[in-house]
Amino acid sequence: MNCGAVRAALSAHFDGEAAELSAEQTAAHLSGCAACREWKLRAEQVNRMVAVPVQVPDLTERVLAAVIDQERAARRARWQILRIAVGAAAVIQLLLALPVLLDGGAGPHASREMASFDIALAVGFLLAAWQPARARAFVPVAAVLAFCFALTSSMDVLNDSTALAHETGHLVALVQAGLLWALGRTSAAGTGAPATVRP
Repeated sequence: MNCGAVRAALSAHFDGEAAELSAEQTAAHLSGCAACREWKLRAEQVNRMVAVPVQVPDLTERVLAAVIDQERAARRARWQILRIAVGAAAVIQLLLALPVLLDGGAGPHASREMASFDIALAVGFLLAAWQPARARAFVPVAAVLAFCFALTSSMDVLNDSTALAHETGHLVALVQAGLLWALGRTSAAGTGAPATVRP
């Protein structure tokens, strides 16, 4: 019986497989072969080392928490950008309306009334930028205003009552409606920001 066959049998035994040699044949060879006994000892040591379970830390919770934090930070960044955009659109509207209101009576009465309406809307939009949780309440107002401006501007341009270039200022209302909708939606989704709405 050669050493190769005995070592193959020992290897099969360590792996839990059937061996070509019986346990008695292997034991008989080992009793008279120092080299195979040494080989068996080394193989047993290797098997014990391999059998030691490797402790792999469970990083699932950390990874999920990092992903959630990243998503929250991205939502907060979008929320801040939308707040600034709504506020900027409101300031532009305010700056366009104030000169008309303060014209000292040189312009028509309807223009000053419209300027007053624009200033009131601008203040409302500034409030929405300051307290975004209120933005959703302003969305219907901004949407109806944008729709009415689009409808009347289209009718006036088609009737040659005004030029298309004069009606482009109403795009601010459309932009405001879109920004308010996006801000209200982002605020409703949650940004991790503290609520600022007070009763």
